[in-house]
Amino acid sequence: MLTLAEGWSFVLLLVFGSVLSRVSEIDLVMPLGALHGALFVLLIGSTLLIRRRLGWGFGTTLLALVCAVVPLAPFWFHHRKRDDFLTAERGVQPA
Repeated sequence: MLTLAEGWSFVLLLVFGSVLSRVSEIDLVMPLGALHGALFVLLIGSTLLIRRRLGWGFGTTLLALVCAVVPLAPFWFHHRKRDDFLTAERGVQPA
């Protein structure tokens, strides 16, 4: 779920932070940027901590880290690895 939260925080930052600051006096870049930054750091840290539990090798771990940086890629990665995430939440080792 952290992948989705980080992905949505980036979308909110881009859409609401950037657009609203240009077309109105509302400036949400700082609070949304701080939220996105915190979620990004949590995502990177949790990816490095749980990769072994999920049975990910170097390639999958690298892909997860790259997807954290590319806009909208966290949604794709979460969809692709959703079964692994659900299995890990249940405490079962993935096949």
